[in-house]
Amino acid sequence: MPDTPSGRWSDLDRPPLDAAALEAALVRGSRLWRSLEVVPEIGSTNAVLAARAADEDAAEGAVLVAEHQAAGRGRLDRTWTSPPRAGLTVSVLLRPDVPAARRGWLPLLTGVALAEAVGEVTGVRSSLKWPNDLLAVDGTKLAGILAEATGTAVVVGTGLNVTTRADELPPTGSSLTLVTGGPVDRGPVLLAFLRALERRYLAWTAALGDPVSTGLAADYLAWCSTVGAEVTVTLPDGSTLAGTVTAVDWDGRLVVRTGEGTVELASGDVQHVRTRPAGA
Repeated sequence: MPDTPSGRWSDLDRPPLDAAALEAALVRGSRLWRSLEVVPEIGSTNAVLAARAADEDAAEGAVLVAEHQAAGRGRLDRTWTSPPRAGLTVSVLLRPDVPAARRGWLPLLTGVALAEAVGEVTGVRSSLKWPNDLLAVDGTKLAGILAEATGTAVVVGTGLNVTTRADELPPTGSSLTLVTGGPVDRGPVLLAFLRALERRYLAWTAALGDPVSTGLAADYLAWCSTVGAEVTVTLPDGSTLAGTVTAVDWDGRLVVRTGEGTVELASGDVQHVRTRPAGA
């Protein structure tokens, strides 16, 4: 017997995903998902799917999962890293036939689907920070979402910390294992997330992106910890504004009441949103 176990089983808490079983379970009977590919390592799942999406014949419904992402990016080109097989790094190719202004709801819709799946499979309570973070109850970050438009397509990437240890995370980060105190199987979380995403996406596109008639707006507000909070918003030029978040509007923009009036902010208008203690 060798002294060192094989690479496949060198970390029993982090087994590889079973790509064939996952694809069969996901694609069978799906109205949206056409394929699920798992690769051992990649630069960026979003970048690869965006390149494929440049071919207008590439249909929506492709799912790309990486066991390790070497050049992952978050919003505003922030770095997103995760040890091999410690998280779920997944991108999907979509072609939403909705008014352009309503596309701002797509990362919010994805967040709701992710929060629902995490709660269903693991029991972990979470909240959504506008526009793209899934937070544990203590405010640490479990996941980030990045939606990138390319022509008629939108590639939506999600990075979820699953078995990541505290010494592998920044101080502001957390993982499902840290919250639950035990191992978490990535496969069921991935399938639950993609199924929830399909259900919500098909309803949303059928309603031409209307977040109200589909119930998406109400559900997002129920999950969102940003609405009602006192915040300081940093803008791309480095300036800041302070106020109270009063709503998320029909186009997915954050509505902030400041001393000078009310402003609506799209995700691209914002560098960072920081919650402040009430009255601060």
